[in-house]
This record gives sequence, C-alpha cells and structure tokens, in this order.
Amino acid sequence: MTREAAWELLTQYNKEPFHLEHAQVVEQTMKYFARKLGYEKEEEFWGIVGLLHDLDFEQYPNEHCIKSQEIMREHGIEESIIHATASHGYDITVDIKPEHEMEKVLYAVDELTGLIGAAVLMRPSKSVQDLELKSVKKKYKSKGFAAGCSREVIEKGANMLGWTLDELILQTIEALKTFQD
Repeated sequence: MTREAAWELLTQYNKEPFHLEHAQVVEQTMKYFARKLGYEKEEEFWGIVGLLHDLDFEQYPNEHCIKSQEIMREHGIEESIIHATASHGYDITVDIKPEHEMEKVLYAVDELTGLIGAAVLMRPSKSVQDLELKSVKKKYKSKGFAAGCSREVIEKGANMLGWTLDELILQTIEALKTFQD
C-alpha cells in the first residue's frame, strides 16, 4: 500500500482536522522509531500503520479497532497492516496482542503523542522544541490533564518494549521535535 492510497482511505472515513492531524503525528512518530530502532527499510510501512491506526475511530468510536479490520479487508489491505493497526486496541477493544516491535511502539506512542501534544499547547512557546521530560512528567502525574490519554496504556506500552516510562517519553519528545514546528 502506498502512502497516497492510505491517505485517500483515511480521508474517506475521517474529516475532523484533529483526527487527521493525530494520524499524521503518529505516522511521523512511527517513521522516526523505524529509523531509530533499525527498521529503515520498513519506514514507510511503519508510517502507513501510524497513519491508518485510527481509521474507524471518527465514524465508529464504539467499534474502534474492530470496524477498521472490516473496512481494510473490504479495500484489500494486507493482513500485516490490519493486525498492526488493530493491535493498538489490545485489552481495550480487541484481544489482538502487539507482537512485532512496531506494534508495541504504536501501542505505546498513540496515547503518549496526544498527551505530549496537549502539554505543548500549554507552553508559552507552543513548541515541542523546548519541551523537557520533567515538564511532561509533571503533566503526566496530573490525572485531570489530558484525561482522555490513558496512562495505563502508555505504561503497558513502555513495559512491552522493555523501556522505562522516562525513556519512552523522552524518545517520543525527540521524535516530535524532528517534524513539528
């Protein structure tokens, strides 16, 4: 699947600017991690998975990671993309466990990119470029801040990867710095 075809499918099911922006943020974050973790040859694949991970969320929020599998199969999308995107709903809406390192990264960074994005909006600079780990950790500890971003999922994702929470947050900040602003 090409990036262009993935974008066309995404915009067929998503119209809200917030959802489209989130998809692109996760796409770029996934591409960063592909390069960082030695999967340079799979960078586009990782990006497409990031782009399509919430394909069904806008129209089918109660069937998230379930309806997307059906939609993707109807469009002839390969099972590796279907499994990878669905696995980020593990223990939330589906029982498809993240297996590949890429799936674990998606599981971990999906919620975290949202939390970091919210933290950036609170900064005077409105920029990720001067964002530090301690600032995110402070916001992370405040349960009322970005309450829709599951800390439990973020922590499970870090554990799946064998990383500390600090490592995950720091690496995700670094990923965002490479393409935002």
